[in-house]
Amino acid sequence: MSRGKKMVDRVTELMDKPELIRNIGIVAHIDHGKTTLSDNLLSGAGMISEELAGRQLFMDSDEEEQARGITIDASNVSMVHEYDNKEYLINMIDTPGHVDFGGDVTRAMRAVDGAVVVVDAVEGTMPQTETVLRQALKEQVVPVLFINKVDRLINELKVDEQEMQIRLGKVIDKVNKLIKGMNEDMYNAGWKLDAAKGTVAFGSALYNWAISVPFMKTSGISFKDVYQMCRAGEMKALAKKSPLHAVLLDMVVRHLPNPIEAQKRRINVIWHGDKESPEGKAMYSCDPNGPITMMVTDISFDANAGEIATGRLFSGTMRRGAEVYIIGAAQRANRVQQAGIFMGPSRIQVEELPAGNIAAVTGLKDAIVGSTVTSLREMTPFESLKHYSEPVMTVAVEAKNMKDLPKLVEVLRQVAKEDPTLNVTINEETGEHLIAGMGELHLEIITGRIKRDKGVEIITSPPIVVYRETPTGIATNVEGKSPNRHNRFYVDLEPLPEKIVEMIKAGEISMNQPMLERRDALIAAGFDKDEAKSVKDIYGTNMFIDMTKGIQYLNETMELVLDGVHEALDGGPLADEKVQNMKIRLVDVKLHEDAIHRGPAQVIPASRSAIKAGLLMAGDSLLEPMQKISITVPTDQMGAATSQLQGRRGQVFDITSEGDTVTVVGKAPVAELFGFAGDVRSATEGRAMWSSEFAGFEIVPSGMVKDVVMAIRKRKGLKEQLPRPEDYLA
Repeated sequence: MSRGKKMVDRVTELMDKPELIRNIGIVAHIDHGKTTLSDNLLSGAGMISEELAGRQLFMDSDEEEQARGITIDASNVSMVHEYDNKEYLINMIDTPGHVDFGGDVTRAMRAVDGAVVVVDAVEGTMPQTETVLRQALKEQVVPVLFINKVDRLINELKVDEQEMQIRLGKVIDKVNKLIKGMNEDMYNAGWKLDAAKGTVAFGSALYNWAISVPFMKTSGISFKDVYQMCRAGEMKALAKKSPLHAVLLDMVVRHLPNPIEAQKRRINVIWHGDKESPEGKAMYSCDPNGPITMMVTDISFDANAGEIATGRLFSGTMRRGAEVYIIGAAQRANRVQQAGIFMGPSRIQVEELPAGNIAAVTGLKDAIVGSTVTSLREMTPFESLKHYSEPVMTVAVEAKNMKDLPKLVEVLRQVAKEDPTLNVTINEETGEHLIAGMGELHLEIITGRIKRDKGVEIITSPPIVVYRETPTGIATNVEGKSPNRHNRFYVDLEPLPEKIVEMIKAGEISMNQPMLERRDALIAAGFDKDEAKSVKDIYGTNMFIDMTKGIQYLNETMELVLDGVHEALDGGPLADEKVQNMKIRLVDVKLHEDAIHRGPAQVIPASRSAIKAGLLMAGDSLLEPMQKISITVPTDQMGAATSQLQGRRGQVFDITSEGDTVTVVGKAPVAELFGFAGDVRSATEGRAMWSSEFAGFEIVPSGMVKDVVMAIRKRKGLKEQLPRPEDYLA
């Protein structure tokens, strides 16, 4: 029997034993060694040859990933590990470390129950380490730590044995400090990382060895032995005595929860439905005989099988031919064509897949990333995925040949489905299409794939920064009239309190939760009681509240009112950019009694114009995206690094030094950061290491607003004069 076939049989035998399953994600800052680590775990499990491990980059199956040497897509693999004479099924997701692909990490964290946090022993924790750890804790995913590249400490930095232990201790302390700061309750409840307990391992993914305190006891290898063998260059011998896959996967099996334990704790965080309902009970107990409930965390396309929806199956058993519903999509059933699991780039089909596994399913035409898939017609959906970053850059894309236009539209829809952190706007009339992404690299990869994988020749514009609009003051009793003058809407607008905005972003307030739960959360955050119970809609970080009482026909018209509000929020009056952080109160409505006079053509323009005029009256201003930047340089280059930041409207808010290096931390507007990589390299003679992460939106300095607005209006072909409220109130 071939090695591959044997592995598939072992995997399928364990699928229906949730107590023997571990769903894990490998997370880290870019270049800290996740993919090399994943390769070595696979080689230990007998899935790829030892010689190629760490160089094959099995999980980076995309040619772009191979060429750039970075992980772009999260990829899944299932393998078997023996521990204490029992076999365990490990479903693993290798995630990207680059900040532009953080959305993949968020999605992967919904599918897994445990995370191996990889940290470079030399670089220590970096900004993205913090971000991925925060994403894991938010999803109630238990962390263990692997400190990688220990060989570099010994052979490159030439530290002695004592110094090595001090440095490794510092890394553990720093990660623990992050966990405690993010969630003290979990930290105290046993999530604190402790080398003595075995929740920390040390090693070198490249040279395939690792060590942990429990493994030292069974193997008889000490830190002293590790140090001496590294100094002597005896890496292969060390890898034989203390193999990476054995140490790491032992730690995973011992310290990370199985789906039954994990779901008892996780379900109430990711799902707000009734615990006593059939689906509630089935998910809390990971019951394979309950209704099917699955959350889609990834969508990919296969030339032969079409769309593949991958996600975590929380209850029920997925079978070929099963009828399932996508909650929130069309009310028609989708039929499962194939169910299977991923083994890296290849997909293995199975007859049935029980709860607790990560399933790859074809036939779910209506699913998008974040969809709730269930065999029930009605079900409270899972909490939506909250991405930490937002699209901050846009490129305009058009087909090189007009005949490719229909194909380009189809490809863009596919791309938007595959990567929900992208924002795709399709303009059928002008033939210009916009793709908004997380940064220059993200957009470069996506447009490259359209040309290479999807076979459409395209022309792209240089990247443009994405702005937002927001009110800075208050507008009251703004009247929006319908074109026939028979319907009138009166609204008050003001900025939404910062605290509420943060709660919406964190998913603590949403339209998915029960009304009473939402009302209580808002009141606790300082909201007025009447307003808290009258929230009709949350759109982005904007809130629509219906404060009217007993107005005839309003209920049947409300959906059209909200359509108009959404249109206004999708493109504000100043620069046709999205609006955020606004509170809208509907205070009065006058409606025509005849339904024919209050249809979509009347109501939508009326509510839209009330919002747009009101925004201008409330001091509509622009918000620009900011990036937090961390630059590590030798001490003598500190001045060059800080001046690079300050020369780009940046602020420096922290400078720390360690040994002969300095880390400068600051933030700057995305608009000023084009070409930053090249400039910072040349200014510091190529000795700077830097990383960035999204730092939210901030108001554009008042002196610049007019110029920025006019430039955007000109680019979008809007009238080249600033709009006034009267333009919308005619």
